[in-house]
Amino acid sequence: MNWKKEDIRETMLSLETAALNSARNNYLDYVSSARLDRTEPIENDEHAQAEIASDLAEALDDTLHDYADKLQKLKTIDFGPKSAVNEGAVVKLSGRYFVIAVSTSKFICHGRELMGISTMAPIFEAINGARAGETVRFNGRDLTVEEVA
Repeated sequence: MNWKKEDIRETMLSLETAALNSARNNYLDYVSSARLDRTEPIENDEHAQAEIASDLAEALDDTLHDYADKLQKLKTIDFGPKSAVNEGAVVKLSGRYFVIAVSTSKFICHGRELMGISTMAPIFEAINGARAGETVRFNGRDLTVEEVA
């Protein structure tokens, strides 16, 4: 497997930045709808809608922090060559490619589909330290670590 891992990092940073920007825009929309015009009488349904919008904005605030944390982590991970599964590795596991960094949706880089997984993910615990050719057990299934880069 001949990966340009810096390209993978840049792809992941780009996707997570776009997700952060989208979440930020949603957050600002909800925050603005949570504000009531205090110069006019406030109806009960307006007050209830503002409370719901405020609750959603608070939940989105957590999402914003999650994306910011992911971006910071991606910037600091060592994506250098790896011979065993650990943070910064690209792993082919039972036919699928994973990047050990932060959790992401599936994405395409170098014409291949990858997905980011966090070192906090349960599957990472099963594959941590494994080398190409080794078999690991996860959720009662044997999985083969086909490649590590």
